Amino acid sequence: MKTFPIKHPEKVLSTVLWVVAAHSILMGFALITQPSVLMEWSGFKSGYERFFPAQGGVFHLLMAVAYSLGAINSQKYHLLIVFSVMVKAAAMIFLLVYCFAVEFKWIILISGVTDGVMGAAIYIAVCRYIYFKPINGRA
Repeated sequence: MKTFPIKHPEKVLSTVLWVVAAHSILMGFALITQPSVLMEWSGFKSGYERFFPAQGGVFHLLMAVAYSLGAINSQKYHLLIVFSVMVKAAAMIFLLVYCFAVEFKWIILISGVTDGVMGAAIYIAVCRYIYFKPINGRA
């Protein structure tokens, strides 16, 4: 099977990381502000503990910084990109185990699947970047 070279694999990787960063920023602000309509729609009843979701929101914003740094300069911040794949894998495992072993909520299931898809997208983009990047100035 012959593979085709990608003209700009670093742009693909950067785009994936920017999309993941944007998702993390939106989720971060949603978890910090916890709009009642969104929380009830997600299956959380009024009177839930607000501190830990807000803490999770801060974590999402911090991770958005890591994704953004990797998007800006993938060579300089390559370890943050590796860390990003690990974080997404851990989030997926945690959310799916929690969903099926502790408390099923459809939003937790969707979050786990979404984190897995984002982690896989970063991993695939990194692999394609490594495989197709120019060597010694050759494309």
